[in-house]
Amino acid sequence: MLPSDTIYAPATGFGRTAVSVIRLSGPQAGPALSALIRAPLPAARRLSLRTLREPATGDILDHALVAWLPGPGTATGEDMAELHCHGGPAVRAAVLRSLGAMPGLAPAEPGAFTRRAFLNGRMDLTAVEGLADLIDAETEAQRRQAVRQLDGALGRAVEGWRDALLDVLAGTEAALDFADEGDVDDEALSEAGRAASSRVRDAIRAALADGRRGERLRDGFTVVLAGAPNAGKSTLLNALARRDAAIVSAIPGTTRDAIEVRCDLGGLPVLLVDTAGLRDGTDAIEAEGVARSRRRMAQADLVLWLREPGGTAPPPLSVPVLTIATKADLPGPASADGIAISASSGLGLDRLLAEIERQAEIGLGAGDALITRERQRLALERCLHHLDRVDGGAGLPAELVAEDLRLAVRALGEVAGRVGVEEMLDRLFSSFCIGK
Repeated sequence: MLPSDTIYAPATGFGRTAVSVIRLSGPQAGPALSALIRAPLPAARRLSLRTLREPATGDILDHALVAWLPGPGTATGEDMAELHCHGGPAVRAAVLRSLGAMPGLAPAEPGAFTRRAFLNGRMDLTAVEGLADLIDAETEAQRRQAVRQLDGALGRAVEGWRDALLDVLAGTEAALDFADEGDVDDEALSEAGRAASSRVRDAIRAALADGRRGERLRDGFTVVLAGAPNAGKSTLLNALARRDAAIVSAIPGTTRDAIEVRCDLGGLPVLLVDTAGLRDGTDAIEAEGVARSRRRMAQADLVLWLREPGGTAPPPLSVPVLTIATKADLPGPASADGIAISASSGLGLDRLLAEIERQAEIGLGAGDALITRERQRLALERCLHHLDRVDGGAGLPAELVAEDLRLAVRALGEVAGRVGVEEMLDRLFSSFCIGK
């Protein structure tokens, strides 16, 4: 597929469906549509009923609704066409086969339509990333966050910051280039510029001080089930997952490696992780499992420390820990420490789920974070570093201040995809579906 090619691909799923939509984008979209319907192009931006024919033989392929969408006011910024065919696999295959035989047309690769929208200025990189997240969204909170990004929440903020810094940079450059002119007031420009850059710096610092909610919402709130062997971790995981995700056995040390289960709690993505029981064992494999358990605990958003009657207290951790008193249905004195549950009978599980959901809401928010990817955060941190230098650079030569401003503007450009993102574009767009 070359940049000059007109690309085509199904925009709907494969298999037997009611309607199959096939999209075309590029300079040959109009001629290709005209060849299929053997007639002049229909009225723009309207669905029109036409008979699709094989261009070489005239054989009827389908009776379909077609749309002619002249650029640049289209999703990709190019001429586009859509074919709304019947959804049988044979119909779709016949139409795609006819398109493939036309000169200048090529099947679209994953993300090709969105990539052209980005390259033609119809979307910035933050909106592209929002679209990718929307495709992958599994919960309501992830959907809300992705829609905000696709709608330009971060893009608009970054563009506002960039415009403000460009004004400051223009004033600084004027002071450098026209220092001998009487109507250029160096001191006034410096004061106004520092005030404006300080406002941008404070706004970026506030956006960065979000506890990484956006990234964590994309990946899920990680809850690690930990405790001594036979404390009931695997039984609890199965109860919360409502399926036999982990092997349950009375033999201590049955769980050797982490077992992960994704679930949706109140619209929030939660990753439950069952880990090996913590004890000093002689088995080298079990010892490795214990080491992995400790690492997962240190990386968790929340640790559920399962403690059966007479069990040990949790070790010191730098992450939130919720003590769970397991096997509460067994005879004996009830534990007053933590939430009492019985995974086998269901006792206390509603309360436990409510507490996990509350902790996830605290940790993830409601999908209102501006920053959703590590790439965005690193670029904004670089911008903040240079703005800190500008703010603390009183008395520095104007040339150095101007250079820091240029680098700050460049870092903001990286967020929106204006500069320095070529290396990651292929990787990003390859994660999209065909026809998107």
